Amino acid sequence: MSGSELTLGTADLLSLGNASEPRSLNQLVTLATRQVRACSGATAALWRDGEPVIMTASHPDLPELMGTQLSYGRGPVLAALEAGEPVSVPDMLTETRWPEYATAALLRGVRCSITLSYRPETRDSARDGAGSSDADGDALTLSLFGARPRTLETGQLDLAELLITYGGAVVGNAADYGDAQRTAQQLRDAAEARTLVDQARGMLMQTLGCTPDEAMRWLRRVSQQRNIRVADVASMIVAGQGVDSLKPRRPRRD
Repeated sequence: MSGSELTLGTADLLSLGNASEPRSLNQLVTLATRQVRACSGATAALWRDGEPVIMTASHPDLPELMGTQLSYGRGPVLAALEAGEPVSVPDMLTETRWPEYATAALLRGVRCSITLSYRPETRDSARDGAGSSDADGDALTLSLFGARPRTLETGQLDLAELLITYGGAVVGNAADYGDAQRTAQQLRDAAEARTLVDQARGMLMQTLGCTPDEAMRWLRRVSQQRNIRVADVASMIVAGQGVDSLKPRRPRRD
């Protein structure tokens, strides 16, 4: 999906009100599967008072993974709701925390997953400066699934976190227009950065004769050593700056 398509998709999310929550969740799932690298399927759920009231999925068998978690009272979605932070399962074959969930996932061709949760700030807490929300109130969860192990990592999910925050507008206290516009700009910037990184990786693969993963590690090393973003390194390469001038420095030996 191009940056312009992403903009149109997120604009659709913004235009949908609470009366169109199922359609909004479906749009959120569509954007996640198209935009997040290595995501081969996704589910999104709207929760009220600790119960899922609306759920949508990119594939018809994925809702059964939610049913398994609800039946056993445990799983990554429930853990993400409780912890308020992403919960990752790098490889279903070695997962021991939720064996029922792992077994159900493997039967459906899922080898890894990551789940994000979002709780909108309540109006009272925002007014009081508390910046928190009622644990039993509304919440949104987004689960991403990969067909290969360890392909969905928390460090690669900036875009997914932006998407679930944006999708949180369908949960009760919708963001005001200005906040939504700022988020839309962040999404556009993220899509443009991804395009640059993909272009730079292709150029590095051709120049250095390396694999896609090796090219990505090359970009990250330069980013860390020069203290600039990976997207900025990619932009320099795409703009024509020589690879030799950006080559990662070898660590000094004492």
